[in-house]
Amino acid sequence: MEESELKKLTDLMAKLRSPSGCPWDREQDMKSLIPYIVEEAYEVVEAIESNNMENIKEESGDLLFQIVFLARIAREENHFDLTDVINTSIEKMTRRHPHVFGKTKAATPEEALHRWNTVKKTERKDEEDLADISNSLPALMRAQKVSKKASSYGFDWEKGEDVLNKLDEEVTELKESVRLGTKTNIEEEIGDVIFTLVNIARFYDINAEQSLRRCTNRFISRFKHLKELTEKEGRGFKDLSIKEMDEFWETAKKMDSHQTT
Repeated sequence: MEESELKKLTDLMAKLRSPSGCPWDREQDMKSLIPYIVEEAYEVVEAIESNNMENIKEESGDLLFQIVFLARIAREENHFDLTDVINTSIEKMTRRHPHVFGKTKAATPEEALHRWNTVKKTERKDEEDLADISNSLPALMRAQKVSKKASSYGFDWEKGEDVLNKLDEEVTELKESVRLGTKTNIEEEIGDVIFTLVNIARFYDINAEQSLRRCTNRFISRFKHLKELTEKEGRGFKDLSIKEMDEFWETAKKMDSHQTT
């Protein structure tokens, strides 16, 4: 069933790229697909976080379509096709799971991850450098990968308290830059603070990208409640004092926490 449905999708893609197909689809190349691939990947993540199965199904299909689209372009340019993509994935996943398809064993997720990383290292001719970590990743995600890689070289703090002290140091430097009013220095110090926070996240096994995304979603939800509260009283934001705004915000936070529990 799955092979038959996948063929229908690849045939559909071939039709779209044909002379009698869609002018927009025919015009695309690999690079022009980049923003769509990124967007669809994030929409899958959003759907998963919403726990809406219909959305997950739909967004997964949209992401799959982008992969089929990419493979079709590659086939037309005589590089590879979807079969090659699938076979490469099968070969890699088989190779990186020796505890499943080989003689080694892994009784825990930690052992399985260790086996994976061991195989991955043997696949690389040269040890991966920090500069090899893709610059196209979201900034927080890339920062955490760079931080983790640096830690693997032994460049790390001994304990969480040390990283928190570093954060205090960076915040002090940021405050000084703001006091002096030099935009370039402020930008640099903000980056240092964020990178230190990423290190704290890594140190405590927190995904920084996911943490910020969830924080942003909470803010949006609470801001919505805040608007509802002010509108119910027939008032606008400009009518509120800072104290009143804080009081409304605290109420919005409580409303939000009740909905998420």
